[in-house]
Amino acid sequence: MDLITVPFNSSGFSDGVARMPAALLDAGLATALPGARVVQADVPVGDPRRGPSGLAAEDALAAMVVSVAERVLDAWSADRMPVLLGGDCPVLLGGLVAAGRRNYDAGLVFVDGHEDAWDPHRSTTGEAADCEIALALGWAQAPAGLAPMLPCLSPTGLLQLGPRDAEELAEAGQPSIADRVDLLTADQLTAPDGLEVGRWMAATLLSRHPHWWLHVDLDVLSSAALSAVDYPQPGGLSWEQLETLTERLLSLGGCGGLSVTIYNPELDEGAAAGRITDYVAGAARSLAAYAG
Repeated sequence: MDLITVPFNSSGFSDGVARMPAALLDAGLATALPGARVVQADVPVGDPRRGPSGLAAEDALAAMVVSVAERVLDAWSADRMPVLLGGDCPVLLGGLVAAGRRNYDAGLVFVDGHEDAWDPHRSTTGEAADCEIALALGWAQAPAGLAPMLPCLSPTGLLQLGPRDAEELAEAGQPSIADRVDLLTADQLTAPDGLEVGRWMAATLLSRHPHWWLHVDLDVLSSAALSAVDYPQPGGLSWEQLETLTERLLSLGGCGGLSVTIYNPELDEGAAAGRITDYVAGAARSLAAYAG
């Protein structure tokens, strides 16, 4: 297994969520996964100003995606499972780009508290973490350095589980993508039998796209479960629900890689790093077990 650390913050700065990978390693993640190899992706210093695409740190974003894709391909070539440790959500683009280079028609199961499909010009932050799904689908203008690699996902290859930002999108005039892709909201996911419905939807996706990637943004959790995220919202999953969902998804088989993102250790002085490490280690073991 390769633990690919990606200390990327799409704001263009090197603090905040960019410190997540180091916090998890300091909490013993590599030790919890004997035999795991720690590999760092290249993450250049970003320019926080917005570029022509409407995104901040355009050049750093493109360079990061290229580097992550290379690290993922290296892992697959060595028959090792890639686990990306963000940073924030655009790191998943590297996994999808790598899949494309192998000519996989890869699917994505996207477990997140947000849809992340903003038009970059409408985003209040300019962060690619608002927009990576729109970029992956080719529904948003990409930076010049990233455009040749996109789109790297089809609408039929996407399943979103857990978003709860519909009100925010409506208030901002940003169209939801719920009518264009398969999506199960946080309220639906946490309802009785909701986790099993999510697994069934994932199985349906996998019938079309047997090669797939699992992405988990930890802000899918409730603030009671994890408060150290930059954009908290009401509602969300418990740790038990997230762990059960992850296990049920990975048990379907065929998953080629995992990315886990969005923890800002500056907000809680690293207090949650141990709990997150336990989750990532368990998910990584399941990824390897069901892949075999």
